[in-house]
Amino acid sequence: MNFGQFINLLKGDMSLIGPRPYLPREKEDMGEYYEDIIACKPALGGVWQARGRSNVGFENRCRLDRFYNKHKGLWFDFKILIWTAVSVFQSKGAR
Repeated sequence: MNFGQFINLLKGDMSLIGPRPYLPREKEDMGEYYEDIIACKPALGGVWQARGRSNVGFENRCRLDRFYNKHKGLWFDFKILIWTAVSVFQSKGAR
């Protein structure tokens, strides 16, 4: 996390958990997933980081972000935080 993301988190422009921001050029590639993904506030971490990080392809990332949008809630966010910590400590999917 960089300082700008920390400020955006404090201002409420970003969430702690949810889809990571996509680049504007990726909008067309998001296809059917676009509406579900943009329905969520951009976040610092999400399902795709917790479940594979660099090993997850773009379409699977979109699927996981849509899954998050349809199942978001406090308990699911807590589980994602735990999964993320485990992935980071085990260096899963890190490049």
